[in-house]
Amino acid sequence: MSDSPLVSIVTPSFNQAPYLEKTIQSVLEQDYPNLEYIIVDGASKDGSKKIIEKYAGKLAWWISEADLGQTDAINKGFQHASGKIYAWLNSDDTYQPGAIREAVDFLQNHPGIVMVYGDASYIDEQGRYIGDFPAAQTDLKRLRRGYVHIPQQASFFTAAGWKAVAPLDPSFFFAMDYDLWVRLAQVGELVYHPRPWANFRLHHDAKTITADDRCWPEMLRVHYRDGGSKFAPIVLKYGLRKLAAPYIRWKRQKLFEK
Repeated sequence: MSDSPLVSIVTPSFNQAPYLEKTIQSVLEQDYPNLEYIIVDGASKDGSKKIIEKYAGKLAWWISEADLGQTDAINKGFQHASGKIYAWLNSDDTYQPGAIREAVDFLQNHPGIVMVYGDASYIDEQGRYIGDFPAAQTDLKRLRRGYVHIPQQASFFTAAGWKAVAPLDPSFFFAMDYDLWVRLAQVGELVYHPRPWANFRLHHDAKTITADDRCWPEMLRVHYRDGGSKFAPIVLKYGLRKLAAPYIRWKRQKLFEK
C-alpha cells in the first residue's frame, strides 16, 4: 500500500432525505486525503436526489435509479470502486471525525487482516447520543455461533478481501453484512479496534426497528448453508430472541421517548 491508499466509501440511499446530508457531510469532512465517495440512490421521491446533486462535484460516482434494494445498491456501488480499502455507510448513519484515517492506519500496520471495525454510538433522529453498540472481538467460530458484535457502520475491509468473496447476496434484506463477515472471516482475520468511528442512527423508519424480526432467520440461512447444526448456539439464540422480542421493542421505544 502507498502512504495514503485510496479508500472507497459507498452509501446506499432510499428516501432518507432527513438524514442523508449529515451522512454525506460526515464522509466528505473526513481528514483523510485520498477518498472516493460513491452514492447509489434507489430513485428516491423525497428530495434525496437534490441533496446528492448538491454534492455531485465531490463524488466519484453517483446514480439515482430504481434498484432491487439496499443490497443491490451496495453491490452496484462497489462495481464502480477502485480503492484498496472499502466500506459502506448507510444514508442515515454518520462517521466520527478521523474514522477513515484511523482505520487506514490500522490496516496498514496489520497487513495480514481483511477487516477492522471500531465502536459505534446509537443516536436518535436528532443526532443525540442514546447508547453504545456492544462491539467486541469475534472470529469465524464465534460468528457462526451468533456472536456478531460488529457495528457495520464502523467496519472497513480490504478490496482484496471483498473481491475474494463478493458480491453481497442480493437475496438478503437484513443480514447481508453478517453473511459478508462470515465469508470474509473464512479468508482472513477480522479485528476489533476499540475506537469511536461511527454513529448508528435509530429512528422510527429504520429497518433495525421496523424489520428486526427478519434478521435472525436470515442469519440462520447462513448458518445452515455452511453446514451448521440445528443444535448450535445460534439456533438457541434465535429462539430466545423471539421470546424477548416484545421487551426489545419496548426498550427501543423508550429510547425514542427520552
